[in-house]
Amino acid sequence: MRITVAGAGIIGLSCAYRLAGAGHDVTVVAAAGPGESTSAVAGGLLYPPVRRPDKRIVRWTAATLGVLREQEAPGVRFRRGRILLAQGEPEPQWLPAMADAVRADDQLVFTTALVDTPVYLTWLLSQVEARGVRVEYRSLASLTGLDADLVVNAAGLGAGRLAGDGSMVPVGGQVAHLTDPGLTEFVVDERGPGLTYVIPHGGHVVCGGTEEPGRGDTDPNPGVTADIVRRCRELVPALAEAEVLRSVVGLRPFRPVVRLERKGDVVHCYGHGGAGITLSWGCAADVVELVKAAR
Repeated sequence: MRITVAGAGIIGLSCAYRLAGAGHDVTVVAAAGPGESTSAVAGGLLYPPVRRPDKRIVRWTAATLGVLREQEAPGVRFRRGRILLAQGEPEPQWLPAMADAVRADDQLVFTTALVDTPVYLTWLLSQVEARGVRVEYRSLASLTGLDADLVVNAAGLGAGRLAGDGSMVPVGGQVAHLTDPGLTEFVVDERGPGLTYVIPHGGHVVCGGTEEPGRGDTDPNPGVTADIVRRCRELVPALAEAEVLRSVVGLRPFRPVVRLERKGDVVHCYGHGGAGITLSWGCAADVVELVKAAR
């Protein structure tokens, strides 16, 4: 089957990889390369940071962890770390996806993948192309009129426009990259009022962050950077002397519930918010099954 995948972020590329592996003739169409996608700005900590009433989250997360362990791809390291919960906060629904998770008072401790997303996306694009997938960089105004038997709408923030879905909103996220002083664990503080996290990648540490619904620009705010750095240094004192390398902003493609369904000759796979890396391979497997059902 000839399939066009709209989008070259982590969702689009993982779908293209799986579909090509299933024997389909696949073309990826995107306005820009993976390095310019929201995925490339992500902190890369594999766990669903948004509490959603969606039972598919556990399965998708567990599937992605399994794939990343098998791939042994560049930019991916498995590390143990902790999440600090508000006092009395119940365990999140996704916790069963983490095989070694334990709770100690108001901390969750587990091992998961830390993905240096620009490195991983570069590798994944090479793997997709090695499977014979064509990649075209151009803007799509519509999902119709394409030279394909079926289209996968995995265009991230643009997917809502292509689907006529008004429930999609951008949620801005600003992070700072600091030099890594040799941190061995990730730390996420969910005690609020915002979310603070420290994700080490060896060469740098991703420190965050912000959640800004409706934000439309990607220009870093120096005042926000200073606040992020202050919070992260309080959380992890070893960062006290770490140099601030850069600040970046991504616009997360948020929808109240991930849309993964087939409508005629279109399979929609979008609305992952800040959990695209976490849910990618689990969702890609479901996309392949939906394509089978379309035959």
